[in-house]
Amino acid sequence: MKKPSIGFIGLGLMGANMVENLQNRGYQLSVIDLDKEAVATVVARGNASEAVSPKELAEKSDIVMLCLTTSAVVEKIVYGDDGILAGIKEGAVLIDFGTSIPSSTRKIGKDLADKGAGMIDAPLGRTPAHAKDGLLNIMAAGDKETFEKVKPVLEEQGENIFHLGALSAGHTTKLINNFMGMTTVVAMSQAFAAAKLAGVDGQQLFDIMSAGPSNSPFMKFCKNYAVDNVSDLGFSIANANKDLGYFVHMMKDLGTVSKIAEATSSNLQAAFDADMGSGNVPEIFDYFLKLQK
Repeated sequence: MKKPSIGFIGLGLMGANMVENLQNRGYQLSVIDLDKEAVATVVARGNASEAVSPKELAEKSDIVMLCLTTSAVVEKIVYGDDGILAGIKEGAVLIDFGTSIPSSTRKIGKDLADKGAGMIDAPLGRTPAHAKDGLLNIMAAGDKETFEKVKPVLEEQGENIFHLGALSAGHTTKLINNFMGMTTVVAMSQAFAAAKLAGVDGQQLFDIMSAGPSNSPFMKFCKNYAVDNVSDLGFSIANANKDLGYFVHMMKDLGTVSKIAEATSSNLQAAFDADMGSGNVPEIFDYFLKLQK
């Protein structure tokens, strides 16, 4: 059976490795990225070409994949004069692998459906190394028929493929997951900072907390930085700040609020404003040590 042609926009660390995996599996790709060196690397491997615009890429592709940084960037790529919406074919499918605002995803999906195209939101779990080997966790959502159409390709990109329901359920689930995880890390990092400020030994605090129900991989990440000065979570304050902002936005769209998320978001934003955005989330420990009332 002939493999579908794929257009891929976003060759960051995750996206570039996803593309390499697809190339290794024999897919023909069109790609776009602002990093021309990343594009050249993909093209040099063979069975890939650079598209001049998202419109042209969509015109040539059965499946369009996005691995972009923000909802604003996704909407620009979709709705621009030479955007995906202007070129997408009837029967084609757009897959958004990024972490986006659910209401934006639903809006894009409706506009694509008006042109006879489908959409799947499919945020990712695991690391770029997993992407290169086709071993990601993929939280996919969208109507069942569209999901089944692209499932064979998703199965070549991920080890665990979840279908979570209607369009935007993937982005919703990812935001909930990141809200829980990043709130935990921020709270635990402040706990270790409070211990240091109070003259309590951080290793002893960890030994006590990890002997009870607070024990978790997140606690180990926080202890590794706060006590051992090893930063190994691999998720930046900037990314966490974006995702918590999206979670707050989502809760407002749902007609409610989350004071917990707003507090986490406020701390992450403050650390980001203090030029700590490139550090991993447990490094917010340093921000808490310097925080003055």
